[in-house]
Amino acid sequence: MLKKLLILIVLLLAAPFIAALFIKTDYEVSVSRTIDKPLTEVFGYIRYLKNQDEFSVWAKMDPNMRQQFSGTDGDVGFISAWESDNPDVGKGEQEIIAVIPDRRIDYALRFIEPFASDDKAYFTTDAIEDGSTLVTWGFVGHMDYPMNILIPLMNIESMILKDLDTGLANLKQQLESRP
Repeated sequence: MLKKLLILIVLLLAAPFIAALFIKTDYEVSVSRTIDKPLTEVFGYIRYLKNQDEFSVWAKMDPNMRQQFSGTDGDVGFISAWESDNPDVGKGEQEIIAVIPDRRIDYALRFIEPFASDDKAYFTTDAIEDGSTLVTWGFVGHMDYPMNILIPLMNIESMILKDLDTGLANLKQQLESRP
């Protein structure tokens, strides 16, 4: 009886590690929204990383977070670093790693606390015939084994997608309310 109980306990402890072998380690989410402003105006706003403080869900989580900036905002190499006592915000930095004017901006996201990870994010913009702009905000993440078990358990993709969508709704409201 004791032997069967020990085998059962070992199996229960091993189950998450076995399951994680069959779960992806990379994921990508993106959301798009049409903004009723011309492409040059929209891109001219989102290319500046400091402007994310006005529409990003994560920036709004802690208005008292400490921020440091280095480089020229809107250009490759600009870094926005943050540190917060709020565990949902944590500590990290975002760096502009590529800019294709009026088309795309790529970022490196380096999270330090509450967990370390190196991820990517991007914005793309496409002009629409009526003078509007289709903006896509994407996030590309990676979780090493066995932490990748958290991707489905915490519904990571849906959580990020919701935050990106809310951020784009904030961006749309911000830009469309300008004269």
